[in-house]
Amino acid sequence: MGAHMDDKQIVERISELAAEEQRLEEAHVGEGLSDEEQARKRDLEVTLDEMWDLLRQRRAKRNAGQDPDAATQRSADTVEGYLQ
Repeated sequence: MGAHMDDKQIVERISELAAEEQRLEEAHVGEGLSDEEQARKRDLEVTLDEMWDLLRQRRAKRNAGQDPDAATQRSADTVEGYLQ
């Protein structure tokens, strides 16, 4: 991926990640996920949080008349801390 994704690319990425998360859950209805799948699901959730955060930042910058490309993908720790 390039240095900057535009909103459309971010939204597409969110859709892909959400779809993969859905598939993981549906593949294991009634049974637990393996450790590997649990880890993958956590990764997906973290990345989704980061993508949503990036999208919100871009929109906020655009609304403020700033360059949306100045928004940066923040680490999961920042994003997670932020949702508490």
